Amino acid sequence: MLNAEQTLFYLRKAKAGDVGAKETLMNNNVLLIKSIVKRFIGKGVEYDDLYQLGCVGFLKAIKNFDEKFGVVFSTYAVPMIIGEIRRFLRDSSPVRVSRSLRDTAYKAITARQEL
Repeated sequence: MLNAEQTLFYLRKAKAGDVGAKETLMNNNVLLIKSIVKRFIGKGVEYDDLYQLGCVGFLKAIKNFDEKFGVVFSTYAVPMIIGEIRRFLRDSSPVRVSRSLRDTAYKAITARQEL
């Protein structure tokens, strides 16, 4: 596992185009990606596909991370990985439910619980 300084060093190199730095970051964060992927098992998608999506989200996190905000990289990477997986699950779903219908259903559920 890399410490914060090492992570920033490899992030800078990866943003400069160093493929080896990206691989180092990926290899040292495999457990992070796998722990996130485990949340989505049983959603009708194979584990390997979910892992690939997690890796894509991780690579996007490397590309878009801005160290000026002073946050730890993993704090930024986790929502990016989750977002990539959720986007795939949402876009590959055979049934599309509009946002207004979901909002109405949410209001009905909360009103039912209150009653």
